[in-house]
Amino acid sequence: MTEADRVPAGINPNVPSVARMYDYYLGGRDNFAADREAAEKMIEIGRQMGNDAREIALANRGFLGRAVRMLAEAGVRQFIDIGAGLPTQDNVHQVARQHGPGSRVVYVDNDPIVLVHARALLARDPDVLALEGDLRDPDAILDHPLVAGHVDLSQPYAVLLVAVLHFITDDAEARRIVARIRERLGPGGYLVLSHLYAGNATDDVAAAGQQVYSSTAPGGLARRGYDEIAAYFDGLDLLGPGVVPVADWAQDASPDGSYDLVRSGILAGVGRVRG
Repeated sequence: MTEADRVPAGINPNVPSVARMYDYYLGGRDNFAADREAAEKMIEIGRQMGNDAREIALANRGFLGRAVRMLAEAGVRQFIDIGAGLPTQDNVHQVARQHGPGSRVVYVDNDPIVLVHARALLARDPDVLALEGDLRDPDAILDHPLVAGHVDLSQPYAVLLVAVLHFITDDAEARRIVARIRERLGPGGYLVLSHLYAGNATDDVAAAGQQVYSSTAPGGLARRGYDEIAAYFDGLDLLGPGVVPVADWAQDASPDGSYDLVRSGILAGVGRVRG
């Protein structure tokens, strides 16, 4: 089967996709030449900043798994993963079930190819749902009839925003989105979030990265500083070491101030609603 033979209907393989680029970073095979070309450009841009996009993607995936495991072991049985990306190893539902039998998961994405793969993988799984949705409208996701029939939002649940918020380029809109999610979580709910870190990127390097991602759908990339990322957890109780590089986040870790934020590429944290 050639690459052209595995293009689902309605998908343009000549336009890079955020999800498929991420799949390439992780060593996956669900990507096309345009995705690989764009991803290689980002890998080269990362080298100019002293980091490695592949290492960062793998570290981000590792953070996701550790966070879900921690929450499942703490008794959380409901997870809503917004901007879930393509299925790979150690998916949220697999980790959650391993450490919390009976867990229910909603995967949300606005990329058609993600939904094709997710629905094919999960077609016979009654505890997992793949839903089309847009992060820009969290109420539409949480109030969707399929979500209402799948999870009980009156009980604690976790919302996962893992390496997705930096594709909302307007700072005020990003703050609004996260604030609304915090409001909807309710007592005992959790926010799991990771975000690209601005680091020491020069204007030229930042512009180069923006140019690569401007060709993707939906396009655009925002690099934000530590204070901006930490502010997404305002009003929540931070777990573990707080907001730290993805590779360093662990439930039992303690902040020591020696983290290499620049090399990390992505910062992450887990916050809990008080009460």
